[in-house]
Amino acid sequence: MKKKRGYVILIIITILFTVAAVSTLIPQATVSKPCLLGYKAHCPFTPIGTILCLGMAGYLCVLRKKRFTEHE
Repeated sequence: MKKKRGYVILIIITILFTVAAVSTLIPQATVSKPCLLGYKAHCPFTPIGTILCLGMAGYLCVLRKKRFTEHE
């Protein structure tokens, strides 16, 4: 069965949100201020940004499943 175009787009956006969530956790020495977790991370709002990105990725997974699953 061939997937619809929207399915692939939602997969790509989900992957991008997941990569963005992981990238917020990367330590970076050149940052002037530590994040809320206590170390100098790529994103100064590390726990909040990570949770938001993972939440969006999860939401897109649920949306993709509801929209593209065939109902009997």
